[in-house]
Amino acid sequence: MSVTSNRYLRAAMATFLSILLSFAVSFADHHKSALPDVIEVGQRPESITKGFGGDFFVTVMNGKEAGDGVIKRIHGSVVTVFARGFDEPKGICFVGGYLFATDLNKVRRIDSKGNVTILAGESDFPKAVSYLNDAAASLDGKSIYITDMGANTKMHGPNGKLWPLGGKDAREISTIGRVYQIGLDGEISIAIDANSLMPCPNGVGVGKDGQLMVGAFFTGNLLELRDGKLDVVADSFRGADAVEQDREGNYFVSSWKQGRAWKVAPDGKSSRVVIDGLKSAADFYLDEENRRLLVPDMLAGTVNVSKY
Repeated sequence: MSVTSNRYLRAAMATFLSILLSFAVSFADHHKSALPDVIEVGQRPESITKGFGGDFFVTVMNGKEAGDGVIKRIHGSVVTVFARGFDEPKGICFVGGYLFATDLNKVRRIDSKGNVTILAGESDFPKAVSYLNDAAASLDGKSIYITDMGANTKMHGPNGKLWPLGGKDAREISTIGRVYQIGLDGEISIAIDANSLMPCPNGVGVGKDGQLMVGAFFTGNLLELRDGKLDVVADSFRGADAVEQDREGNYFVSSWKQGRAWKVAPDGKSSRVVIDGLKSAADFYLDEENRRLLVPDMLAGTVNVSKY
């Protein structure tokens, strides 16, 4: 065979291998992004995020016993336990090469091997904390935001229904809920102090411009902090849980009580239901690339994957 023929053969082989590699990568990416519509994850899942290796990680509270909570990893249709030893793991986010999860009155840090350490303990907070809930990563990747729900046990009567807004019981709810900012070094400051607009803040999100958003569980307000001022963007989402914003400025909010999620226009003046019929729509993950929401249904023990 001539030198020229060898050169052409090597070039053809290189092209073939390049195409094969591209196909393999594409197939792997598709396999990773392909998820069942409903994923069984265990008892009382709450929050989900994308983390190590592009997989999804969900907090699963399980029962009420200390230490029985876990974080599970979702890889395609395969669900495995990734980290153990939590009490009531709630919010979770991924930043700086670690997962961070709230756990009653502390925040835990989880490395790529599933090892768990404490980022912030109860005594580290500048104010007494009641019930740490959601978590969100800052845009600069240097800190996380955490909600403390405050008087979360005072929001409803014995039947579990939220008190009517404006009534005597509603007015007696202590306004002690806050949003904290915690640096990856553990330094804590108050990002949003106690405010009558959010007596029991649940969800926290970081908008496309870096602004903070809050889902006020009791009032149903979708709140936004800009230039130091907290304002209502939209309301009527009682039981508000997760809050997120896409690159186009649309807001997304879920309601644990109503079992649904909405897409809200950037001006807050209109909204439409994008998910309905869940037992409890908890802290979702907004997957813009695939135009879908991954929503834990705590009472059903599932993560629901829905296009929007």
